[in-house]
Amino acid sequence: MPFKQNLINKIRMDKMADKVLKSIVPTESGYKVDKETMRKILAMFDYQKINERDLELFAQDTVNNIKKILVLDNELALYNTTIDDVVLRKSPTLKEMLSFHNARKILNDSDVLLHKKEDSVRFFQNEYISSLDLSFNQSDILDIEKDGRISLEKDYTDGVTETLELFSELLGCTQLPHNFTISKHIVIGVPNKEQNGETRYGPIVIYSTIHNTIKLFDEKIGVYEKEKIEFLQKIAYGKEKASKEGPEVFQYLTNMVLLKNQQQL
Repeated sequence: MPFKQNLINKIRMDKMADKVLKSIVPTESGYKVDKETMRKILAMFDYQKINERDLELFAQDTVNNIKKILVLDNELALYNTTIDDVVLRKSPTLKEMLSFHNARKILNDSDVLLHKKEDSVRFFQNEYISSLDLSFNQSDILDIEKDGRISLEKDYTDGVTETLELFSELLGCTQLPHNFTISKHIVIGVPNKEQNGETRYGPIVIYSTIHNTIKLFDEKIGVYEKEKIEFLQKIAYGKEKASKEGPEVFQYLTNMVLLKNQQQL
């Protein structure tokens, strides 16, 4: 599979995992796991859906009786055992509970439990990402740059947004804090940790989803640097000159990726 598609798949998995993880965070009314998104994650694996009693199970599609089995409920317990054993432990009948041997199993699942809650989500996230070939060469990055240029020329907002997502992943960019919000614009930047502990962002890319204009500000800005933030906003609205504009922004990002990759070799 081409590098670009592998990178898109990684981003997609990270987004889905993050969505499920956020649903596990306790609130005053408790929490409710995002089962719909978790099903989408499991669909990316060779796991078979099995309904037993009141349980929704996802089991490894293997010929072995002992297999990894996820119970899709608020606990997201991942077991390494048989389906019958999981059913006994998670949804026992009254008759089954009267057995001392069974009662011990029901009360303590540590002998077969692999992960639960957040750890289960991260297990599948890491398993999937580790299966992807995310190595790349110069031509792969140039292809991404080319797609961004073409999308910009054709006024294809979704294509430009996808290209920015790919470069963000490669460069470790993040969406900037609320202070940097510019209406109808995507604003991303590379976070830089300063010696004093402050995080400053730069270079910063500003993309107008309304006017299909893309600009780059080649300086670092902290959340408390009000004048620079105002200057950034003026760049977005065409009142100040950007460091780079249009297709040159994609070329700049390409050079950043290639330089970063060279330094890591």
